[in-house]
Amino acid sequence: MPNLTMIVLAVVQGLTLLLLAPLMTGVSRMIRARMHSRRGPGVLQDYRDVIKLFRRQDVAPASAGCVFRAAPYVILGAVFLLAMALPALTRHSPLSALADLITFAYLFALVRFFFSLSGVDSGSSFAGIGAGRELTLGILVEPTMILSLLVVALIEGTTNLGAIGAGIGGNYLQSPAAIGLAMLAFAFTVFIEMGKLPFDMAEAEQELQEGPLTEYSGPSLALLKLGLGLKKVVMAQFLLGVFLPFGCAAALDAGSLAIAAVALPLKLLVVFALAGLIENSMARGRFLLTSRVTWIGFGLAALSFVFYLTGL
Repeated sequence: MPNLTMIVLAVVQGLTLLLLAPLMTGVSRMIRARMHSRRGPGVLQDYRDVIKLFRRQDVAPASAGCVFRAAPYVILGAVFLLAMALPALTRHSPLSALADLITFAYLFALVRFFFSLSGVDSGSSFAGIGAGRELTLGILVEPTMILSLLVVALIEGTTNLGAIGAGIGGNYLQSPAAIGLAMLAFAFTVFIEMGKLPFDMAEAEQELQEGPLTEYSGPSLALLKLGLGLKKVVMAQFLLGVFLPFGCAAALDAGSLAIAAVALPLKLLVVFALAGLIENSMARGRFLLTSRVTWIGFGLAALSFVFYLTGL
C-alpha cells in the first residue's frame, strides 16, 4: 500500500497534468494555425473556453439518460486516476498498485466505452455516428498499444509500468530492435489517440472522434474537454514514462523533484510540438481508409515481438 507521501505526490502529479492539458492542446492549435498561415487563437484560449463553459447553463436533451449525465464525471475521473498512477515526476509510479499494464488498458477502455455510450444515450443520430467511429478506431488501435507494451513487459519481466520505465533505460543496447520498434508502434497509437490527421479533422472534430460531444453544453462540456485534453497529455506522458524515462526523479528529495517538475512540461511540449508538425504535414484521408493506415503500427508491434523472440 502507498504511504501518505506517495499519495500526496500522486495527487500533485495528477493536478499538474490536468493544469497542463489546456496549455498543450492550445499549443497544438497554435502550431496548426501557424502552419496554415493563420493567426489562430492564443495558447491560453482553452483555459478561457473551460472557464466560460463553467459559467454557462448545463442543458441536456430530453431523451438523454443517466449514462449521458454521468459520462463527464466518469471520463475525467478515470483519466485523472491514470494521471496519478503514471511514472511522471518519479521513475517509479506513486501508485504502483494501479500502474499495471492490464489495469491501464481497462481504464482506457472504460473511458472509450463511456464516451461512445454517452453519444448513443443522447438520442442524437449525429452523436451516434461519432460514437460508432470512436469505437471503430478503438478496435483498430488498442491491439497495437497492447502488443507494443507486452513486448517491453516481457523484456523487463513485469507488467508494472513504473518498473518497466525504471528498467528499460538500461536495456536499450540489450534489445535495441525490439524496444525501438515497440516504441515506434506505441508512438503511433499515441498519435492516433491524440486525434491527429488523418485520424481526425481539425475543422470537423464533432463529426469524427469528438462526435459524442455534440449534445453537451455548459459545465458538462467543460468537464469532457478537460477529460479529453488530459487523456492526450496522459498518452504523451505514457510514452515518455515507459520508453523515455529521462528527467524523472530517481529519489524523493526536493532537488530531484524540482528538476522533474521543470522537465515534465518541457518534455510534453516537445511531444505535442512534434505531433503537431507531423499532423499538419500530412494530407487528409477518408475515415474508411483508416484501417489500412493502422496496419502500419500493428506491423511494427508484431515485428518488435518477433525480434524479442529471436533475441534482437
